[in-house]
Amino acid sequence: MRSRTLLLVLAAGLVVVFALLNWAEFSRLTPLNLGWTTLSAPLGLILLGLLALAAIAFLASSAVNHSRHVRQEREQSKALQAQRELADRAEASRFIDLRKTLEAHLRETREHDKTAAAEHAQAMVRTQRELRGLLEQMHRAMTMQLGEMEARLDARIDAAADLRAPDSAGVPFETHRAQTVPPLPADQPGETVAARNT
Repeated sequence: MRSRTLLLVLAAGLVVVFALLNWAEFSRLTPLNLGWTTLSAPLGLILLGLLALAAIAFLASSAVNHSRHVRQEREQSKALQAQRELADRAEASRFIDLRKTLEAHLRETREHDKTAAAEHAQAMVRTQRELRGLLEQMHRAMTMQLGEMEARLDARIDAAADLRAPDSAGVPFETHRAQTVPPLPADQPGETVAARNT
């Protein structure tokens, strides 16, 4: 813009200097034909006037175009600023919505973790109770089986003691039984291991 203004000022100065140097020719009267009449006028001054009017019109149009361009730039900058503010608001609202969503998700996750922890604790308590009950049942069953085995062992020990005790004649019961009761044959189906051993 500044270079164009300088060029215009330089061109106008050259035209003025040229007109001053040739002022006599510019101011000399010349017959001019206007179409409907003929008159005498200085042709150079008329052309200088037309040139000055053209320059003024050009400068005016340039000023108008410049002012219009500046106004459009301001309007565009205002519209751009408004769009930027809208985008900032929308971005802020999106961030707020995202934060609310994340907080809700974290809250749900915490509640779910609490519920899962409570259910796990209840399941562990139930499992411990069931294991304790099973252990008590196994303890009772093993105690009963041990009592039965102890009673059987005591009965067998008593029976063995009775078999080994001597009778009134001083002969052990097993020897007396072996002398009085003949052993069964090996192929007889009623044979027992105890009888075969005796």
